[in-house]
Amino acid sequence: MTASTTRRTTATRSRIAAVGAIAVAGALVLTGCGDQTKKNDGGSSKTNSAPLFSALPKKIQDAGVVKVGTDAAYAPMEFTEGGKIVGVDPDIADALGKQLGVKFEFTAGAFDGLITSIYTGRQDAIMSSVTDNEKRQKGLDDSGKQIGKGIDFVDYFSSGVSLLVKKGNPEGIKSLDDLCGKTVAVQRGTIYEDTFKAQATKCGDKKLTIEAFDTDAEAQTRVKAGGAVADLNDFPVAAYIAKTSGGGNDFEVGGAQSDVGLFGIGVSKENTQLRDALKQALDAIIKDGSYAKVLEKWNVKDSAVTAATVNAGK
Repeated sequence: MTASTTRRTTATRSRIAAVGAIAVAGALVLTGCGDQTKKNDGGSSKTNSAPLFSALPKKIQDAGVVKVGTDAAYAPMEFTEGGKIVGVDPDIADALGKQLGVKFEFTAGAFDGLITSIYTGRQDAIMSSVTDNEKRQKGLDDSGKQIGKGIDFVDYFSSGVSLLVKKGNPEGIKSLDDLCGKTVAVQRGTIYEDTFKAQATKCGDKKLTIEAFDTDAEAQTRVKAGGAVADLNDFPVAAYIAKTSGGGNDFEVGGAQSDVGLFGIGVSKENTQLRDALKQALDAIIKDGSYAKVLEKWNVKDSAVTAATVNAGK
């Protein structure tokens, strides 16, 4: 999620620690030929055979959980249904969890507090359609002022903005340039209205008429009624509306995405082991096809990445 959408310690060592390390080492020697199974939180014996479990930090191995912060108000990426957080991100996290042998436990919170939850250690990761960009990587605000340490991103989803048109696309709208001489509908005060205004300037004498509404639902109604040829939204939102509105009979996505960026799973810069484990797990689910199945389920397969990257956003 872009910031402009309407939605979304280093440990010190001591002599006591050194003594403790010797004691642990001795305990490992004594138990080396004994039970090699791992104790879970309930105290029962359990062997974790997940392929990438050993790649995780020991703290997360012991907990069996990756704590994830999200803003669960951005369907279809993450939203609440029946009291449970569901969507593209939770489903991708479930697939990652199978590779890593741990659960991803999502907790809802305000979008603007998610990065802070990484700084404070309240969450191990954030996964909430967060656009990976250099400012977030470096801990800068929109003015370039330093406000934090910055975080690392494992990039898992490619998203831009898309045109939402009437089912069947009767006007043949495939790009912003196709809108010249026509009427569009949009939610007032959004980046999408700004995009349409910029296109109107580009259209020149072939006037683009913009009708702005208080809500996106009103803009959608205008398109559905034929009073406007298109609305504009983030691609996954537009795709979800096309899939669900009127049982999939009201709208479709017109043309390809534009202004494409990357969504990333955010982690602390100090937790490189978790970052690298997530990257390995993402590559694994891309390879085994489970990643593609999630995107197909939610009708966002055009946002697939072909390989995991770290801090590739600009």
